Amino acid sequence: MSDQPPAALPDEAAMRLAMAEAVAAEAHGDVPIGAVVVRDGRVIAARHNERELTGDPTAHAEVLALRDAAAVVGHWRLLDCTLYITLEPCVMCAGATVNSRVGRVVFGATDPKAGAVASLYEICSDSRLNHRPPVTAGVLADECGALLKAFFAARRG
Repeated sequence: MSDQPPAALPDEAAMRLAMAEAVAAEAHGDVPIGAVVVRDGRVIAARHNERELTGDPTAHAEVLALRDAAAVVGHWRLLDCTLYITLEPCVMCAGATVNSRVGRVVFGATDPKAGAVASLYEICSDSRLNHRPPVTAGVLADECGALLKAFFAARRG
């Protein structure tokens, strides 16, 4: 057994896993957004949007992934976890990341219409809040954005 800490999962590799989750959302008519939570170099939760599937307005990929991660960790504080999302989180999801005390947030494409981490609002860096996770934006942004563009183009048909 090694005393070495687990190797970190590179941001691009984790984002590709989130993108695979996003593709899975399309299978049931949901907007293709995926999220994974990584702790100690391994994925502990991977989810995708399920609003259409479940009829639950809160069934965003991030919220579902954070819930699953908390169950794995055994408590709601996710300080040693990184949340990867294919699209910049909305207000609800940005709030959930702050409230879960997630250690870091990484997202792909920006969301100029509803983004609450960098575009419309900057919830994760708001100095009035007691937790401000570091944010890395734009990881595989073009590829993440292409999933969404293709989904909506097909809907407009």
